[in-house]
Amino acid sequence: MTQVLTGHGCFGRYLHRIGREEAPGCHHCADSPEDTVDHTVQKCPAWEGHRRVLVEALGGGDLSRPVLVQAMVRGEREWDAVASFCEAFMLEKEAAERQRVRTSHPGRRAGPGRHHGRRVSRDDSRPP
Repeated sequence: MTQVLTGHGCFGRYLHRIGREEAPGCHHCADSPEDTVDHTVQKCPAWEGHRRVLVEALGGGDLSRPVLVQAMVRGEREWDAVASFCEAFMLEKEAAERQRVRTSHPGRRAGPGRHHGRRVSRDDSRPP
């Protein structure tokens, strides 16, 4: 969820900025020349199903980061809805990135600090 809130994650704009992608575009649709958090969360058609579930859970269509943070602090149900949404698309985006790296650089391994497993459960990230 931190990656979604900061934009420092598997988003084309960020990966391009740090030199891991040649271009900042979205790999999941042709609609955006730049893959940003806002594009992924609010617009990318690849995540429409996940987005629909979140909008229903939050009772509104504004999915800007400030609104997501407000929802998360409103209650456990909202926290879980936002966390599930973020986890669902981030897992898919990260898996696709790993596949692109393997395909484009067959001998290349993940660099230091890169994890090779599943993310921690959102239950572990929930505030006390």
